[in-house]
Amino acid sequence: MTDNVRYRAAGLAVGKGTVMSETRSVKQGVAAGTSIGAAIIMVTVGIIQFFQGIAAVAENEVFVTGLNYVYKFDLTTWGWIHIVLGVLVAAVGLALFTGAGWARVSAIVIAAVSILANFLWLPYYPWWSVLIIALDVVVIWALSTWQPDRY
Repeated sequence: MTDNVRYRAAGLAVGKGTVMSETRSVKQGVAAGTSIGAAIIMVTVGIIQFFQGIAAVAENEVFVTGLNYVYKFDLTTWGWIHIVLGVLVAAVGLALFTGAGWARVSAIVIAAVSILANFLWLPYYPWWSVLIIALDVVVIWALSTWQPDRY
């Protein structure tokens, strides 16, 4: 019995002189699927952050104000931050659909900036900030673990 037959019988895939476990290919499949999901999430989050920024610029009464906070900006400033960030997140999310390598790197950087901005935005709209931070973490995980050449 050759090594290749034994590896296949044990449930292992053989490729390019090395043994790859099926678990690894399953993880790559999940990461690949999540990367497509990451693009969708980024476009959605970008659009919603854009609208959140418009609400803040319009001084909507949805947000909590009057907190003593170290990183306190007025709502108009936060609104413009979210508008610009929303446009960037959505644009990079759309670029992810092309599969370009620069889009993956840009998406990771923009998601990290989004985490920072939403962390600083926590006192104004805490539940939304926590949700966006969690989605950005999923985006970063998916884009940093997926290896398109191995899927």
